[in-house]
Amino acid sequence: MGERSWLNGAMHAGFFLLLAASAARVAARHELTDRLTVAALAVAAILAVLYGAGVVLWRRLGRALPVWLGLVLGVTVALVLLAPSFAWCAVPLYFLCLRLLPAPAVLAAAAVLTAAVIAGQLRIAEVAEPSLVLAPIGIAAMITAVFWALQHEIRRRQRLIDDLVAARDSLAASQVRAGALEERARLAREIHDTLAQGLSSISMLLQAADRSWGTDRSRTLAAQAAAVADENLAEARRFVHDLSPARLDGRGLADALRDLCADTEHRTGLRTVFREAGDPAGAGEAAAAALLRVAQGALANAVEHAGATEAVVTLSRLGDAVSLDVRDDGRGFDPAGTARGRGFGLPGMRERLARVGGTLAVESRPGEGTALAATVPLGEES
Repeated sequence: MGERSWLNGAMHAGFFLLLAASAARVAARHELTDRLTVAALAVAAILAVLYGAGVVLWRRLGRALPVWLGLVLGVTVALVLLAPSFAWCAVPLYFLCLRLLPAPAVLAAAAVLTAAVIAGQLRIAEVAEPSLVLAPIGIAAMITAVFWALQHEIRRRQRLIDDLVAARDSLAASQVRAGALEERARLAREIHDTLAQGLSSISMLLQAADRSWGTDRSRTLAAQAAAVADENLAEARRFVHDLSPARLDGRGLADALRDLCADTEHRTGLRTVFREAGDPAGAGEAAAAALLRVAQGALANAVEHAGATEAVVTLSRLGDAVSLDVRDDGRGFDPAGTARGRGFGLPGMRERLARVGGTLAVESRPGEGTALAATVPLGEES
């Protein structure tokens, strides 16, 4: 019976209870042989059947409910005029009118019902008192005011619920978009830090092999290019699945950095020195992966952009944090200008470190080399 079935059920039950009580009062106070009494009880029975049919067919009637209510109101007015004892049946009908009819129709229906109740009361009263007129009007006015206030509150809460649902759906859509953008950014960082650098190394090795083609050195360089290709293929598979760099498999960060430095020097000719100060153990897996990626990016920049001849990678323990420093003797650049031009991977480095609670500091001047300092708190895994 609609979205507020409990309210409709209460109104229907109240109507039938008042109708039965009024019929019992009429039968008790009047002779059943009286034609007016019999007519009133017959009309009450018709009203009960008509009202009951509407309750049973409530959902099927749909837009025809106001028509059904109009018939119920007509029979009720006739019944009240026949037997004023049925005036109490008008009370639940006020609620039905407010529930089913637009405001102008509600006012008209309330006026008709109130007039019928007043006329019935005046007809049987020995003395015409003001209360016989004012009481029905007061009751109708109170019922209307209370119900309209409730309806207004219900509509207000429904609008609030609709707004909350819309906000929830919008937030869910935003989270999906944010997740897609974050994943895209992650893949971009991984491609820059692994595949792009690997392809650059492969290109340099193959160019060197071409210059010395037919010699043992060319075969060695070609083998190195193949090894780099295999390594980058493995890295691509790992970052698609959001795994740690292959160099960290079962190894500590210091060993991974040491191998990275040796491989960089072997493949590119850049003299690369690794130093370890203190005991950097304790960095979580995510923090270690972030620092290793920063080192990879910094060394790649030193080779591809800075034209450096030497780079020094230092891993150290600073209190409750692990620090990674990468310095080269290349041509340097203006860090403030990277936002307007090429970033050399610095935004990706900062974002990667931020995800594990770390920071990146860059010192560089054109012609004076570059120094990167990445710091990550111990134990960070997020």
